[in-house]
Amino acid sequence: MATSRPARTVTAGPRTKHAQLSDALAEMAVKELGPEAAIPSERELMATYGVSRATVRKAIDVLVSDGLLHRVHGKGTFVATPRLESRLHLASFSQDMRRRGLEPSTRLLSVEPDEPPSEVAKALALDPGASAWRVDRVRLADGEPIALEHGWYPRALLPGLDRHDLGGSLYELFADVFDAPIDAAEQTLWGETADAATARRLDAPVNTPLLVFRRVSSSAGRPLEHVVSRYRGDRYQLHMSLGRDDLGHRRTAPERNTKR
Repeated sequence: MATSRPARTVTAGPRTKHAQLSDALAEMAVKELGPEAAIPSERELMATYGVSRATVRKAIDVLVSDGLLHRVHGKGTFVATPRLESRLHLASFSQDMRRRGLEPSTRLLSVEPDEPPSEVAKALALDPGASAWRVDRVRLADGEPIALEHGWYPRALLPGLDRHDLGGSLYELFADVFDAPIDAAEQTLWGETADAATARRLDAPVNTPLLVFRRVSSSAGRPLEHVVSRYRGDRYQLHMSLGRDDLGHRRTAPERNTKR
């Protein structure tokens, strides 16, 4: 790499050298290297582009922050695998993956009746002491683990759930077998890092960033699902279309003069 002619050059000018080098590395990553390929070493980049080590490191830092590159301790810097992008909508994981041309699959970890935690029982409107199905699954896209799901489902509304194939879309199963299509949900999102057990399930390094979704879904007004899904933050991202919230910004209609 050090002896080849770079597609872009880095020169003194109005744009900083590290910004020019970031452009060059971004073009190299997309057009030449591809996902998970190693970029040239700092020494090679210094020789190829005639810049300092500080410039190289600053250029790489920019692309790491942008998510185009990622560092592996002791190994180097690599082109990041593009994240799967999702829009916030009411759909199952299987439906979401199929829409983007990927093959969804499931690794079922466990399904068994159990007494849910109090906050789960409350969300599912269960009577005290009532049991629910606890379903733990790893969700995959084109064979790659993307999410770890821990779900709770009322036994009274879904009798014999453990006798069915839980390797596909539960939403399709609920609609087709139990006549209970999911039609509404409340969802909360937060961030975490993967502990050792979660990282192992997701084939990811410990402390991998996670996007965590807690969803309470219902069918015809009956709570049917409480699920917490942990998505690999290095493989998954969200897209949201936002509009201005006019509450508090609406113009007050001018007062009419009622005096005659």
